[in-house]
Amino acid sequence: MSDMPEMISNEPAPAAPPQPGLLDRTLDSLRARWREIAASARGVVGAPPRASLPKEDAERLKEQIEACLEGRGGEVSARARAAQLGRTYLALDPRGRRNFLMMLARDFDVDRAAVDEAMATFLAATDPVGRGHAERALRRALEPPRLRLLTQFNALPEGVKFLVDLRAELMEMARGEPLLQALEDDLKNLLRHWFDVGFLEMHRITWDSPASLLEKLIKYEAVHEISGWQDLKDRLDSDRRCFAFFHPRMPNEPLIFVEVALVQGMSDNVQALLDPSAPVCDPKSADSAIFYSISNAQVGLAGISFGNFLIKRVVDGLTNEFPNIKGFATLSPIPGFRRWLDREMTELGDALLTPPEAERLAEALAERGSEGADSDGDGAEEPPVLSAALALPGWHEDEELQKRMRGPLTRLCVQYLTTARASDRRSERPGTAPARALDPVAHFHLSNGARMERLNWLGDTSPKGLRQSCGMMINYRYKLAEIDANHEAYRGEGKINASSSIRSLGKAGA
Repeated sequence: MSDMPEMISNEPAPAAPPQPGLLDRTLDSLRARWREIAASARGVVGAPPRASLPKEDAERLKEQIEACLEGRGGEVSARARAAQLGRTYLALDPRGRRNFLMMLARDFDVDRAAVDEAMATFLAATDPVGRGHAERALRRALEPPRLRLLTQFNALPEGVKFLVDLRAELMEMARGEPLLQALEDDLKNLLRHWFDVGFLEMHRITWDSPASLLEKLIKYEAVHEISGWQDLKDRLDSDRRCFAFFHPRMPNEPLIFVEVALVQGMSDNVQALLDPSAPVCDPKSADSAIFYSISNAQVGLAGISFGNFLIKRVVDGLTNEFPNIKGFATLSPIPGFRRWLDREMTELGDALLTPPEAERLAEALAERGSEGADSDGDGAEEPPVLSAALALPGWHEDEELQKRMRGPLTRLCVQYLTTARASDRRSERPGTAPARALDPVAHFHLSNGARMERLNWLGDTSPKGLRQSCGMMINYRYKLAEIDANHEAYRGEGKINASSSIRSLGKAGA
């Protein structure tokens, strides 16, 4: 699984960008449906602005937004104006969209003078009734008009999906731009309320699901790429399950989905797990459910977490369907390990290894020839032996070389997983939670109450797996009787629950 950096990634993996063909068809449908709504109110549709939204066009658009907020002409007209604004935005080019959003952020922000006045009234109120009225007035003053405008899209067909995609675009534009960042925060908070887990519906996706939905699974899979329709069919076979969360206002769009394999024992290699030639297991004979991939499907919902609820719902559903399944675990990537390791090698060099580890590895490199040495003879400093070994093409296929790399790499990986912490100044303040695990997937599962169960050497030898984690994967185990205690220990004390086998691998010379 990959993770939700914010299974599953296993913190669910970041959503894959929608492919142009799929997105274009969605927008074409949206424009057509909203055209009819926009034309339903007289006088709403005028000359469209130019694609770059120059200043004079932006002023006319601003007037339309003000009319929309004032509700001129009643509810039908307000809905039509919202539809027209949405169609206008979709027709703009990147520069025009930025101009549109800057206008929305700048001209429809909170009225500071009104806030000051409401605050003064609140502070001056003495009796409980008056203070209550003043408090409500202050709350209204603190709500920016743009938020009311965005809320109107909830009444439009595909309006919620439009806002989700709008935020995805806004997240990119808002970097380094405080005005747009404030607008993005407003939209994120709005979506967080709308996508409360209580509103979400979990459905199983099968080969008989609509083709349009199956196509989206292929596009959105962000952990282990789906190579085509046959690969997808294999992942939906009788010994496989795929579950997704949906929102009632986005019934054909998965928000997050998890892929599960029903097997005997705990899987340790993703290539073997996804091997199309492997025999199909009778799900009734399976004793374990392995969560091997979880992907967020909507970029615009980043930072709005519901992956942990999906896992718990899936566990409940599988327990009811297959009472013989007692083991629930992931087969997860370790996406941040190689980045961390490279930094450590740069800082510490060969001191990162014990002398025997460095000696054995240097001998293996010498046996391979001069590939790890300074072949140019220009006097440049030689890289650390571990860095040189990892730079060799196909190192994982060299039996002797990878055998000598296994000890130090697994030891350092355990060190990364169990001791490396994310930088978080808040964790240094009294009364705040300890810093989270640096690895995003580890943080996700530990937060959910899982235990680090087993490290799997060369569990993913794909180019991505070798690049991210030197080919290693990890099983996080969800033991139902321990989930709550593990969750509290990690969130409250920063304690990482790891099996004895994991801990032993972290000792030098193990």
